[in-house]
Amino acid sequence: MTIIFERGDKGWWVATIPEVPGAFSQGKTKEAARANVLDAMRELMEARCGARGDVFPPDSHGED
Repeated sequence: MTIIFERGDKGWWVATIPEVPGAFSQGKTKEAARANVLDAMRELMEARCGARGDVFPPDSHGED
């Protein structure tokens, strides 16, 4: 997985994950932008899987 960081308006960092369309976010620091874009990716994946009716096992979890 690739995270691309770019400077946005007013010095904020914009982070995108090209392999996951729609996964982008921002933060005041690169670390914050990274954490935010990973959260956005998780939410997108959960929404996409939920839309297909997939169910995650109760003991499953994600890793950074």
